[in-house]
Amino acid sequence: MTVLILTSEEDVTADMVVVHLNASGVPVVRLDPADLTGGVALSGEYVHGAFRGHLSSAGRLVSIEGLRSVWIRRPGTAAARAAVPSGWLTEEAGQALYGMLRGCDARWMNHPDAARRARHKPWQLRVAQRCGLPVPATLITTFPQAARDFADRYPDLVVKPVSGTHPQDPPRAVPTSRVAPDADFSAVAFGPTLLQRRVAKRADIRLTVVGERLLAARRATDAEAEVDVRFDTSDVPWCPVEVAPRVAEAVRAYMREAELAYGAFDFAEDADGTWWFLECNQSGQFGFIEVDTGQPIALGIAEWLARPASWRPSRVNGARAQVP
Repeated sequence: MTVLILTSEEDVTADMVVVHLNASGVPVVRLDPADLTGGVALSGEYVHGAFRGHLSSAGRLVSIEGLRSVWIRRPGTAAARAAVPSGWLTEEAGQALYGMLRGCDARWMNHPDAARRARHKPWQLRVAQRCGLPVPATLITTFPQAARDFADRYPDLVVKPVSGTHPQDPPRAVPTSRVAPDADFSAVAFGPTLLQRRVAKRADIRLTVVGERLLAARRATDAEAEVDVRFDTSDVPWCPVEVAPRVAEAVRAYMREAELAYGAFDFAEDADGTWWFLECNQSGQFGFIEVDTGQPIALGIAEWLARPASWRPSRVNGARAQVP
């Protein structure tokens, strides 16, 4: 049984997991859907009530029925590097690839339907709050007056994109920024704007979840330091930290409701030690955390992917889905 990894060619994070899979003797095939219909080929046959499907990449042929797990890490857009790319070809290639993979009994990290839903920040905030995680007061609006009223109630705000990245090639991360006290909110009318009460944090928390395993890391910071941890130039290292039982219970509830096998949670720790939920990235990076802390995240993912397929009834947008 083979592990299939869908990701870009230059994904060092995926490399860390492949090393462990190779060391344990688990067959693994890695491909980027962007290479359809060049370096990657597919074929599926439905005859007499049976399905036989195959994928080919870098000279290797793998049976879709022989997959034990599929890790959707950070794949490119289907057929993006085809000889003559087009929106039509991308849609056709994506429908063919993911449609065929949905028909197998492999375990998913993460199921594409669950992953797509979990990207939506408004949905994340609602689920986090329902599961018992503290969520800062948040407004998403195109009404300038609503933004002004929100700023009157919460004078110390940050602004962040709803989607997370700017649609350029390659995608560019847009930083979370503080809102000036005299901000003019008239531009809110031209696009949805996410405003959130700033947490005066004393530390950033990254909690990586692999199946039922929770690995948390903490990095101390100054309350007035860079708001967005991704752009903080501080040389303070990440250190392992215990997860409070209440937080662990709420995070596991979130993972169950989101039907995710992997999630990278970002929290802001305030002066009272409360972990405020900011977001959960269903395909978040973990290499920098493992390097600083020594936490065996890559090994945990490899072990999860290497386990035999096991399913129990669940639904994601009307389709059967993997629950770890």
